[in-house]
Amino acid sequence: MPKEVRVLLSTLQNVLFALIVVALAVSGYFSIRYRRSRDPRMRGLQAARMNIAMGIMLLLIAVTQLFFFTDSSLRRVFGTVCVLLGLFNLFAGIRNHGLFLRQGGSETKSPRAASPKDGGK
Repeated sequence: MPKEVRVLLSTLQNVLFALIVVALAVSGYFSIRYRRSRDPRMRGLQAARMNIAMGIMLLLIAVTQLFFFTDSSLRRVFGTVCVLLGLFNLFAGIRNHGLFLRQGGSETKSPRAASPKDGGK
């Protein structure tokens, strides 16, 4: 393998490692914020953000395992499991984030709230 290709692969591995560490830190940050929050809506948003960060981290781990090391069946299985878990976390996090964002104004401005016109019924 030419030296330029080895340097490029080494650089790419280092960048992926740095991105994995950043995603881990972001996931930990949102996990701490989730556990300290008392508001159910904010807890849901923090959990969704944590799932998104964790999904990205798992996908980066899978890319690293599947493409940058010697090939073995155990590595393939582990990489595939990481891809599936990462996609699930990413999908669930994006879905839940949208749900909790839309839920934000519905508690205070509910159409079923009592109004003075109908006598509070």
